[in-house]
Amino acid sequence: MVEIAESSESGSGLLNSTQVKIGSLPEEDSIHWQVSSFGSSGSRNTSPLGRIGSRNTSPSRQKVVKTKPRGLDEETVTTFAKAVQPDVQMEDNIWAMLPEDLLNEILARVPPFMIFRLRSVCKRWNSILQDHSFLRFHSQVPSHGPCLLTFWKNSQTPQCSVFSLPLKQWFRIPFTFLPQWAFWLVGSSGGLVCFSGLDVLTFKTLVCNPLTQTWRTLPSMHYNQQRQLLMVVDRKDRSFKVIATSDIYGDRSLPTEVYDSKIDKWSLHQTMPAVNLCSSKMAFCDSRLYLETLSPLGLMMYRLDTGQWEHIPAKFPRSLLDGYLVAGTHKRLFLVGRIGLYSTLQSMRIWELDHTKVVWVEISRMPPRYFRALLRLSAERFECFGQDNLICFTSWNQGKGLLYDVDKKAWSWIAGCALQSYNSQVCFYEPRFDASIY
Repeated sequence: MVEIAESSESGSGLLNSTQVKIGSLPEEDSIHWQVSSFGSSGSRNTSPLGRIGSRNTSPSRQKVVKTKPRGLDEETVTTFAKAVQPDVQMEDNIWAMLPEDLLNEILARVPPFMIFRLRSVCKRWNSILQDHSFLRFHSQVPSHGPCLLTFWKNSQTPQCSVFSLPLKQWFRIPFTFLPQWAFWLVGSSGGLVCFSGLDVLTFKTLVCNPLTQTWRTLPSMHYNQQRQLLMVVDRKDRSFKVIATSDIYGDRSLPTEVYDSKIDKWSLHQTMPAVNLCSSKMAFCDSRLYLETLSPLGLMMYRLDTGQWEHIPAKFPRSLLDGYLVAGTHKRLFLVGRIGLYSTLQSMRIWELDHTKVVWVEISRMPPRYFRALLRLSAERFECFGQDNLICFTSWNQGKGLLYDVDKKAWSWIAGCALQSYNSQVCFYEPRFDASIY
């Protein structure tokens, strides 16, 4: 676990210092270079007589000698997988003269969580997050990769841990910069995280960037009630939108509202038709918002470009106990849920919506050993969410996380214990320094 602490003052600012906690790494078995010895003294016999029948190459008579390749000061050890390279001394005078653009190009490709460790090198690097040229280079490099963000409150103190899938490591990020009313994790998109909560009796929404520790409260909605929210970021346009659908207590008379960061206000749109929702979970795919409905059976779709709702008559699979909509890449929409009336016959399955035929097509099933380990009881609750064709399953009681890669068709457990908090809220997260809250 790597812990990043402390945060700056509430509202905005950067992390001032870093505290790194890294667990000990397991030692790898290594195999040394082996050199056969000639003669009893260990020196090679080069006489003609020594070459004619006098050489003993029996393995039992060989000696194992540790040797060093020429030109290296330290012993080099080889393994089956990789060679351990010696440390290279850096010339201070050369690196001090590195051009600014080249330095920013290099640092922009460093994993975001490692940047905080590098800031302690010098004053120049300490102010790197405030450098506009670095942020410009950072916005042009590929993403670090998907991460899992877990949020919970311990004695009213916000806690946050992020699991990097590329690095397979947990990082602790201080969330003390958030106001006390920020309680519900709405979701994350493009490096920003959205929260909502009640400040006394007033419903509020905020967006923040966990890496830069900046946040701001959004303006109040026209109908300022506790709503189902979803945030989406447009990186090309450097803007974001927050969609507010129906009231969480079932009031369907409220119009849909959309916040646009470019104009910094909410706009009113069509009220969602009277339907009986299956779940409050939503999925955003291809500029469309999807909700599950029981009556009429199928999906409700909201078009962000037109602001209109429409019904999709996609019938759910038989014996579906609970289902979650998950958005994938390239307009793919998945349905994840349990099948079976009895605990011994239950299984977890994944379907994909065929937009042409408007039917759900099964694409995968969770192996029984994973299903039994994730959900020991038939009535046990679980959460499911996804991003970029990755689907994550979390169990409320078991404190476990399971990841499924749709493209690779691979299942894997998520290492670590950050998911064991009973009241933790989890979502996918893409760490980015250039994600702006304005």
